[in-house]
Amino acid sequence: MKKALKIIGIILGILVIAVGAFAAYIQSSGIPSYELNLPETYTVSMDSTSIANGGKLVKLICYDCHANPKTNTMEGKKMFDIPAAFGDVWSPNLTHPEKGLSRYTDEELVHLIRTGIKKDGKYAPPWMVKLPNMADEDLEDIIAFLRAGEDPILASSDVIQPAPQPSFLVKFLSHIAFKPYPYPEKEISLPDPNDQVAQGRYLANGVFGCFSCHSASFETTDEYTPVNSQGFYGGGTEMLDAAGQQIYSANITMDEATGIGTWTEADFIKAVKWGAGPKYPVRVPMPKFTTLTDEEVAAIFAYLKTVPVVKHEVDRTRPVN
Repeated sequence: MKKALKIIGIILGILVIAVGAFAAYIQSSGIPSYELNLPETYTVSMDSTSIANGGKLVKLICYDCHANPKTNTMEGKKMFDIPAAFGDVWSPNLTHPEKGLSRYTDEELVHLIRTGIKKDGKYAPPWMVKLPNMADEDLEDIIAFLRAGEDPILASSDVIQPAPQPSFLVKFLSHIAFKPYPYPEKEISLPDPNDQVAQGRYLANGVFGCFSCHSASFETTDEYTPVNSQGFYGGGTEMLDAAGQQIYSANITMDEATGIGTWTEADFIKAVKWGAGPKYPVRVPMPKFTTLTDEEVAAIFAYLKTVPVVKHEVDRTRPVN
């Protein structure tokens, strides 16, 4: 018996040392780096239609995180709505004349947005939006808008934001769970404009990533294959409201008791565009998508009707205890 206990003790000791060594490696190495496999060429159309569409997308997807509310320019800021477990995060200044987007080539920029790998090979942590499923045309329009630099939100700024301070959890997950996405091997086309559900699926999953907030947890979100996200659209992700208090994201599947199964299309449009839910107001960090057309929001609603129903009661009336 003593010999067996001794062996068990040795095994446990080895395991403790191994776990400690792995934790020390994670802490010291930080966010991992990867080899860059850039597209050979990347062409962006700079016509006015492309720039206008790109502006609409940037203001809906990128602006909320990168805009300084004091200047309304995309010079970055402290991101107070990031879960505390992720560490302290500042979004970078995209408009800095030397350290902003101007230092990226078009190929490096599209590769970052698609895969999550920055020009130095470092992986962009989970708070950085990746768009692996966005149509090529929309992504090109985003880059066209950023390159044009005509909009006031892109006014040049010399502000340099502090480097993010990711927590051990983020470093750990970036080694075992959060991985770069493969760069597409073929063209990603826009959905058929006559197929409302396909249009809604593309907007919800490929463009705005609604599932990433409205599923179970940021840690189990799958941006590459959204339907694999735990609790897909069933809500429950812990987030921070305008007062910095933790709240849960809403269940937006069509369960009548715990989701939005009793909502009409008009209810959904009012909630998404103006923050006016039929039972309670939509709260920060959910933005108001005022520049979306009613038809676009209706398409998202039509798609959500096809998502498997999740019965998950989410208390949206008070902060998380």
